[in-house]
Amino acid sequence: MKIGVHANPHKAKALDLARHLVSLVGNRAEVVASKETSELVPELSPGSEPLSRLRVDVLVALGGDGTFLYALQRSPAPILPVNAGTVGFLAEVDGDNRTDFEGAVERLLRGAYFLEERMRIATQVGELHLADATNEVVIHTSQVAKMRQFEIGIDRKPVGRLRADGIIVATPTGSTSYAMSALGPVIEPTLDAMVITALAPFQTAPRAVIVEPSHTVSVRLVAPDKDAVVVVDGQSETRLPGGSQVLCYRSPRKAVFVRFASRYFPRLYGTHILPWGVDSVNEEVSEDSDVPTSS
Repeated sequence: MKIGVHANPHKAKALDLARHLVSLVGNRAEVVASKETSELVPELSPGSEPLSRLRVDVLVALGGDGTFLYALQRSPAPILPVNAGTVGFLAEVDGDNRTDFEGAVERLLRGAYFLEERMRIATQVGELHLADATNEVVIHTSQVAKMRQFEIGIDRKPVGRLRADGIIVATPTGSTSYAMSALGPVIEPTLDAMVITALAPFQTAPRAVIVEPSHTVSVRLVAPDKDAVVVVDGQSETRLPGGSQVLCYRSPRKAVFVRFASRYFPRLYGTHILPWGVDSVNEEVSEDSDVPTSS
């Protein structure tokens, strides 16, 4: 088995976990690091390839969600996301818990895991193909406090226009990210769909539209002299000239995660992401209990 390692170079915890991973694996598997990581961790093999050229069976990504999205844009390998950052919603393993981390490495070496595939969005601006989005594609104004008029199309046919700060086209994985802050729905991440939401729409109700992924979603800047910016997963920015459009459609390339258990909804418990109240775990409310009413 060939295990790849990529750690956030700005997180000391991530680099420490990379060193610990090497000691745990020993000679039971080959461990190679991305060049970005090996330059900071002498214990890893020197002269490694950049992440985009690293070919491994599994890639262990150490950091937060930004690190995981960065890795997914550059590597086709199944990814085991280990949280060593502030936000690790996509993480499978908590790097702060050494027991969990060491157990995850052992299960990885034994092959005691399964692969979970998630839809990504392919994005095109003119003839330029951007990186696939695991979370979302955001088209927003390039000027602070300036709205733009956007034309939304389905299969290249216009279906409506609106003025807003921006438009988000999200995957189900990204439905709990930026799209949720724009009042988008929570969608189970193993489904295939695209969610279109507007950022701060003007004189339009803030609601989302879920699109079957066989369609192509287009977002066009109506004014020919006002540009915008296309941001993919918060990792890359591309200028969108006025009058031009962005095409978003289901990518043939899936995001593949290493998983040890199916626990998406339990992971949401207590996060206030689901639209249900959270009672104290010490309180049991009977269905026959009196429901307090306003006096």
